[in-house]
Amino acid sequence: MGIIGSSIKPFKNTAFQAGKDFYDVTEADIAGKWAVFFFYPADFTFVCPTELEDLADQYATLQGMGVEVFGVSTDTHFCHKAWHDTSEKIAKCTYAFLGDQNHDLSNNFGVLRDGVGLADRATFVVDPDGVIQVMEITPEGVGRNAAELVRKIKAAKYWREHPGQVCPAKWEEGAETLAPSLDLVGKL
Repeated sequence: MGIIGSSIKPFKNTAFQAGKDFYDVTEADIAGKWAVFFFYPADFTFVCPTELEDLADQYATLQGMGVEVFGVSTDTHFCHKAWHDTSEKIAKCTYAFLGDQNHDLSNNFGVLRDGVGLADRATFVVDPDGVIQVMEITPEGVGRNAAELVRKIKAAKYWREHPGQVCPAKWEEGAETLAPSLDLVGKL
């Protein structure tokens, strides 16, 4: 797909966030910050609330890491509020939900399903320069794991802050990293 390493495109979407008035979010609002765009097909569905609740369980950790989180579907911000007010699982979510009824954000990230009008189940991690560093797309029936998302963000942040080092499979914060070199070729 060629999206890793690309910059996010300009956008303006209205957000619902518990305890706040509706507000607009643009690419300028995330400049200089890490951000997660957590796309899901639709409000009032089945797998989506389980994923969003799981993400809510990791939200304090992500905030502590300086990461902004945005749940995104092609529903309106009004629909997001209604879902928050009626679903026990979604009521736990205190991060922002972006309405994308015009499909601008879903198209910008390349996750709008042709002819359906819904976003794929997709996650994007954007670095402080607005560059997409991590992406995950799963089929509609397969939910994501927010703890694994946290691990990937920690690895992406480490990699950004430690040039010349890479994080191997299952890397956890504090574990050894690798320094790619000719000496490692064929020895791993």
